[in-house]
Amino acid sequence: MTTVRNAPDILSPEFAADPYSAYRVMLEEAPLFWHEATQSYIVSRYEDVARAFKDPVFTTENYAWQLEPVHGRTILQMSGREHAVRRALVAPAFRGKELEEKFLPVIERNARELIDGFRSTGSADLVHDFARHFPINVIVDMLGLDRSDHARFQTWYTAIIGFLGNLSQDPEVAEAGLRTREELAAYMLPIIRERRAAPGDDLLSALCTAEVDGTAMSDEDIKAFCSLLLAAGGETTDKAIASIFKNLLEHPGQLEAVRADRSLIPQAFAETLRYSPPVHMIMRQPAEDVELSTGTVPAGATLTCLIGAANRDPRRFSDPDVFNVHREDLPTRTAFSAAADHLSFALGRHFCVGALLAKAEVEIGVDRLLDAMPEVRIADGATPAEQGVFTRGPESLPVRFTPAD
Repeated sequence: MTTVRNAPDILSPEFAADPYSAYRVMLEEAPLFWHEATQSYIVSRYEDVARAFKDPVFTTENYAWQLEPVHGRTILQMSGREHAVRRALVAPAFRGKELEEKFLPVIERNARELIDGFRSTGSADLVHDFARHFPINVIVDMLGLDRSDHARFQTWYTAIIGFLGNLSQDPEVAEAGLRTREELAAYMLPIIRERRAAPGDDLLSALCTAEVDGTAMSDEDIKAFCSLLLAAGGETTDKAIASIFKNLLEHPGQLEAVRADRSLIPQAFAETLRYSPPVHMIMRQPAEDVELSTGTVPAGATLTCLIGAANRDPRRFSDPDVFNVHREDLPTRTAFSAAADHLSFALGRHFCVGALLAKAEVEIGVDRLLDAMPEVRIADGATPAEQGVFTRGPESLPVRFTPAD
């Protein structure tokens, strides 16, 4: 396949400013094309991206160069029994009784503490004062780590996400990511050894003591998973909360509907994941030549799957460029499972293991923010804009509100 001459360049400033216009062009005129700068095939249509996530012929070998240098080898790179066992080891902490009894109080406390910092002021930047810190603080507390290290983890998280989205291969960004791997390992490995010797009632201890069919996680496995949790769990929730409020503030009628009926929060989250997802692209590598809807991807090639485009494919969603929390073609009952209609948590065997944790954080965070911010509106003169290419969300979201009693 040759390069499509008129296809939008995903590394261009124009794409960074407005990927959605580029997605519309790709979906109709260039649904599969070779992108020289990233040495990958770009695919955008829903049916093709969904297949790349579900069909086992599409491997995650790309993570050997994309993630492993900064995380170590993670569950995302595994397949077969190895993957099934590792997922069985970590999944129980992120669902059901374990999530509800152990970690919902952690989420509640962190939401309250951050909101207490501005609830009486009548103003806040929902990105800098809340969303950017909330999920990282929750993860640190779930792991039972020192709360005084929240800021340190925030720095590591930023460097890891920078490495992941470094499509232009900036050497300083790459160096910061590699340095973070060393620093995080030096911090985490001694603590992991301590928890093995004296487990507590925290997620890190649960990971240290978990065993399935005689298999346990090594110290390096646990460290790599914690690094992955920091990045994947932090980035999706961080940007989702900011994006939910940006979308609702730009649609005041829907904001008031959600304020009046908090059971709509999960639907607002699901629609935000579709309309303005935190992660806009994920890579895969086919193990053999694969025929997609409009062309062939050769074995071993990198396939860049544009989630942000697929979630707005008019072949799959009605009025795809319209934000609508009442959307009928995006059922909430499946939106946080491997049967989701949006593609923002991927699908199949690598569906996001932390989806229910993210849902709990968003439901609690958005609910408490709405309680604390009556008559909330975008601050005068502010024009919140999304930033990012690989991951994307509002860089800033200044608001004004009437302080609650």
